[in-house]
Amino acid sequence: MARTYVITGAGSGIGKATKELLEAQGHTVVGVDLKGADVIADLSTRQGRIDGASAAISAADGSVDAVIACAGVTLPTPLTVSVNYFGMAEFLEAMAPVLAKAEAPRAVLISSYSSLQENDPSLVDAMCVEDDEDKARGIAQKIADEQGPQVAQGLIYASTKRAISRWVRRESTKEQWAGAGIPLNAVGPGVIRTPMTEEWLKSEEGRQYLATVVPMPLNGFAEPEVVAELMIWLTSPANTHVTGQTIYVDGGADVVMRGDDIWGPIDK
Repeated sequence: MARTYVITGAGSGIGKATKELLEAQGHTVVGVDLKGADVIADLSTRQGRIDGASAAISAADGSVDAVIACAGVTLPTPLTVSVNYFGMAEFLEAMAPVLAKAEAPRAVLISSYSSLQENDPSLVDAMCVEDDEDKARGIAQKIADEQGPQVAQGLIYASTKRAISRWVRRESTKEQWAGAGIPLNAVGPGVIRTPMTEEWLKSEEGRQYLATVVPMPLNGFAEPEVVAELMIWLTSPANTHVTGQTIYVDGGADVVMRGDDIWGPIDK
């Protein structure tokens, strides 16, 4: 049965691949992005998230079966905080009441293998515990000023992904989601061949670095369709009981780094 999806970050990468796969299957997809999408919205601002959700609902004629949140950036700036955490959490919260009206509503978002890597606990808490965007942006700016762009990029990005995975776990069993029959999950990609990794993948040095940081013994770096296929299943009527999870699509990187202790920190 054909369904109606809303996908953020639909203009490129995993979001675009997911949109194309769903449309090829006969589903209706409303894409949301800064450009090249059905709905143009800036998810780095609160008003942009509200307006974007409203426009997406209108474009879907008021009926949405599933939301797939893919919009994200990896910059050593506070923008990463606003897009990767608040741009997902607040957009999904704005969509929840409409989703709840669907027969088989579903929601999934992009986290990352980076959610397991070194992060800044104060930044994570400012996002997913205190829900304070201004404070979180301030901490991110301080990290950038003190650590420099290379270190800040990794710390800020990993912190946003840790926070959004925690948000999914915390929110998934609440009345707004589980109580409304909405499975809420995340996927954690490893290295995916998208515009975000394009520069790294151009050189042998870059590829070797990524393979060291994110070791993927099963089939190596992945195409975006690999992640898209999982998100499509998670947002299908077939998924009736998987919720609150971050499922890693990382070719085994999580296992390489953490072994059989799935709750332990990466210490390598």
